[in-house]
Amino acid sequence: MKTAIIFGGAGYIGRFLLQDLLAKKSFEQFIVFDLQTLSQDVQLPSSNNFHFIQGDVRQPINLDKFSFSQDSWIFNLAAIHREPGHEEHEYYETNLKGAAHVNQFAEKNQINNIFFTSSIAPYGKSREKKMEDSPLNPVTPYGISKAKAEKIHQEWLAKNNNRRLIIVRPSVIYGPGDPGNVYRMIKTLSKGTFIIPGKGDIIKAYGYIYGLIDSINFTLQQNQSLIIYNYAENNLLTLKEMTHTVKNFMHIKKPTLSLPIPVLVMIASVLQLLSKLLGKKSDIHPVRVKKAGFPTHIEPTYLKANNFQFNYEFEASLQHWKKVKPSDFQL
Repeated sequence: MKTAIIFGGAGYIGRFLLQDLLAKKSFEQFIVFDLQTLSQDVQLPSSNNFHFIQGDVRQPINLDKFSFSQDSWIFNLAAIHREPGHEEHEYYETNLKGAAHVNQFAEKNQINNIFFTSSIAPYGKSREKKMEDSPLNPVTPYGISKAKAEKIHQEWLAKNNNRRLIIVRPSVIYGPGDPGNVYRMIKTLSKGTFIIPGKGDIIKAYGYIYGLIDSINFTLQQNQSLIIYNYAENNLLTLKEMTHTVKNFMHIKKPTLSLPIPVLVMIASVLQLLSKLLGKKSDIHPVRVKKAGFPTHIEPTYLKANNFQFNYEFEASLQHWKKVKPSDFQL
């Protein structure tokens, strides 16, 4: 049976991918495999062809009660990714063991297709524009683990000429229901407390969740045995341009300050210390402040060369987001 097996399918990207595949009826059977349970806002079919399995990719994967055809697709979205937020060994245990166990599962069940969500973190820190053929130079446990996981999946691909592997390196993904960096910026701008690190003239790559799902569908329809592609919207904006776009979209009149990055890092360090003393948790972390002030200029070269239709420049994504989930903008 042609099946979509989504490892990590209860996560943010997984939920949107699942809903899209269900709507398109692209497969005869759907399996979500995750440690987390599926969110209640995911609309699931009342069908015998949908299955949720609570499991851990750090352990060998056993789905022996199911049958799969060779044209089934494995979507490996399972990962430890929040930085900072985990011990160093956790990134390797989940991201490397997970890739190896997914390969073993594909081998055992003779499934010839894997889609893997990597990251832009393997490119490392650089002020230069990064394209798919740019050298990888990861500097964090997360980035290193993702780069190694890519290689693990490529080793699986090399064993059989009938196999296909697609690797996406997405930039910061945002959209309805996501409490990540872009939404934090929107909320703090609405309160008048957002501070631009440095001059705000750096490129910060961003990718709207619906655009990412479009790109997944697009690459599934291509013919190459190996596709590695970046996902970021086209065209990208500087951080200052992004803040202006949000303020215009939400009719925010409050001023936005800019401060040197070293000053912001010092403030974040003090806030972290105070939070620990008070027994509270703060999202304002020195590491995140440094990351916010560093450029991530990611070029989606593969998609542009193959005439992919980008539908969600930043302002268009905000308009779509508000239409899909207006409650996110009731700040």
